[in-house]
Amino acid sequence: MSTTNGGPAAPAAHNVQPLLNVVAQYIKDFSFENPNAPRSMMPTGQQPQIAIQIKVDANPMAEGDVEVALKLEGKAENSGNLMFAFDLTYAGVFRVRNVPQESMSPVVMIECPRLLFPFAREIIANTVRNGGFPPLLLDPVDFVALYRERMAQMQPAAPAVQG
Repeated sequence: MSTTNGGPAAPAAHNVQPLLNVVAQYIKDFSFENPNAPRSMMPTGQQPQIAIQIKVDANPMAEGDVEVALKLEGKAENSGNLMFAFDLTYAGVFRVRNVPQESMSPVVMIECPRLLFPFAREIIANTVRNGGFPPLLLDPVDFVALYRERMAQMQPAAPAVQG
């Protein structure tokens, strides 16, 4: 309980809750290639080598709104032959309110892609299956580690000490 010396209680600034809303989400760009079909779908008895790359970009829009794009690129090869390849940019517009400036980047680059990922994962799984292969179920992504890696890359290299 707080005392106000008989006057009205001042609104507490800490009562304003951070807010993160998904305004829209959409496929921004998508391609799937199955260039060696039907040969690529024949059983070989070997597990294909699968390579996946994930990148997150953010573009500020109107006050408090930001577009976050989750880019997933992948391919599967077997004995050096391309089985399939995909390139998906799945994006969303997020409304971020009442978040301190120092927390904005982690919210946008970690929480927003975390919300987009399950939808992108499903698009890829269904497309790979529709391309004639078993569905490719991507493992969960550690967006905190991706964010830390990106921040480390943006840090200037320490000057070499000469002695």
